[in-house]
Amino acid sequence: METDLKTLLSECGFSFKKRFGQNFITDKNLLSSIVASAGVDAGDTVLEIGCGAGTLTRAIAEKAKKVIAFEVDTALKPVLERTLAGVDNAEVVFKDFLKVNLPQLEKEIGEYSVVANLPYYVTTPLICKLLEEGKRCKSLTVMVQEEVADRFCAKENTPEYGAITAVIALRAKAEVVKRVSRTMFTPRPNVDSAVVKLTVEDGRIAVKDGELYKKVVHAAFASRRKTLENNLVNTFKLSRGQAQKVISDCGIDLKARGETLSPEQFAILSDKISEIL
Repeated sequence: METDLKTLLSECGFSFKKRFGQNFITDKNLLSSIVASAGVDAGDTVLEIGCGAGTLTRAIAEKAKKVIAFEVDTALKPVLERTLAGVDNAEVVFKDFLKVNLPQLEKEIGEYSVVANLPYYVTTPLICKLLEEGKRCKSLTVMVQEEVADRFCAKENTPEYGAITAVIALRAKAEVVKRVSRTMFTPRPNVDSAVVKLTVEDGRIAVKDGELYKKVVHAAFASRRKTLENNLVNTFKLSRGQAQKVISDCGIDLKARGETLSPEQFAILSDKISEIL
């Protein structure tokens, strides 16, 4: 299939654009296993972001009720016309998904899952948009750079753990379902990848104010070398006494740094700070 895809791209006069982070999957077994990991079935509507040459789009369409695929590169139109020929349940929208009015789209399509080989350069903004604005999204099964996947799924007190880990944890359970060698892509990227599944579970961490929770998380990681106390004083303009009391009241060590707190501890801390603010 790899040769077929390369031939097709060449016949359509397509050339890869570095700015779009284009790396297409050609292996049919890999495509099938991504769709299987997502648990796509005949009643599902699936959003795909960055459909590229349409190889994953086609694999999703074989299992789903409908696929709505977003793509920014209009030069792929002739390629997609051929790779998706005869696929009646796939719609390609040439638009930047980051600019899509997601609440409006959700009104039109109802509940959905996301399955995508995400463009690496916009992975985090796309995940944040879907988890923050999306209210009807059930799960996201996405191919990302391996180190990003490890960050999404990290545990506190590990080097990979960061603000994005705790932000994702508020709404979704994250797990790496497959590691993928760089040799599986055309053209071959410089890094290996992984498929990560985020299963959305609203209310999985009880917190009074989700926006404040995110602000507390970002404050805690604002300067990794500084203690939690210093970061809270700087971000929320608390007095040192207030910051120390809040941290102690949450049962957290006064010398703790942000990366030592679990998402649940961030929720408790956020609720305490909301009482002061």
